[in-house]
Amino acid sequence: MQFGPALRAAAGIAVLSVMDAVIKAMAVHYPIFQVAFLRFACGTLVATGVVAALRPGWPSRETVVANLLRSIAAVITAVSFFYALGQLPLAETLVLSFLSPMFIALFGLLLLREKVDSRIILAIAVGFGGTLIVVLGQSEGTQASRSWSGVSAALLSAVTYAFSLVLLRQRAQRDKFMHIVYFQNMGPGVLVLPFALLVWHPLEWSHLAWFMLMGVLGVIGHILMATAYAKAEAARLAPLEYTALIWAALIGYGVFSEIPTWATMGGGALIVLAALLTSRR
Repeated sequence: MQFGPALRAAAGIAVLSVMDAVIKAMAVHYPIFQVAFLRFACGTLVATGVVAALRPGWPSRETVVANLLRSIAAVITAVSFFYALGQLPLAETLVLSFLSPMFIALFGLLLLREKVDSRIILAIAVGFGGTLIVVLGQSEGTQASRSWSGVSAALLSAVTYAFSLVLLRQRAQRDKFMHIVYFQNMGPGVLVLPFALLVWHPLEWSHLAWFMLMGVLGVIGHILMATAYAKAEAARLAPLEYTALIWAALIGYGVFSEIPTWATMGGGALIVLAALLTSRR
């Protein structure tokens, strides 16, 4: 695999990790469906501006239909993951989502007929081992106070996120990346709007800038991910998802005063090793 796609995927994951932190902060103030809608609505505004500047042309009917269907998986992923962010520490939410590389490799094998070689299996195993260290290293008090609805939501998002990324790999080989990014924002926004209206809370104008920041980060992250998955197999990029734990630990400590444990740092070291294994030929 070329280093370019791996670097873009890792950068995209870093950008989206920062977006997750902003979402976690806003989830304290608004219902999760409202947060999800505003995130996608602001992303659509930003994506519209980028499309107007780049002028990629009109998408085909197949592109529209396929990407709108992918939006359903994106909505389930976003709502469940945003809910988990509101219930759990940032690093723990990311840790629980790290089952997704296993499902990415599985879905890539079943849907795209991709080959999964021994190096990829080793990278996934090492990364998952790091994840287990973080989970099992939690103290008993933390285990007792854990939100199990948040845990369930994080696991659901891992499955649907994996499915969404495999579909991204499939569409990235056929569609222009800005068409993918545009529908990645517009489609979920339309689907979640009715639910957002049912629970809508008055929006503080000072928070609007944070939602716009979500939109900017989401578009940048999706551009990086779409261009990466257009050039590399889903299974080969999957273990790079583990690098999100590093960003989650840093942001959790710096923004939310969530102190990473030795287990988090030890597991993170294995996760970095997994990323290095998959990004080398």
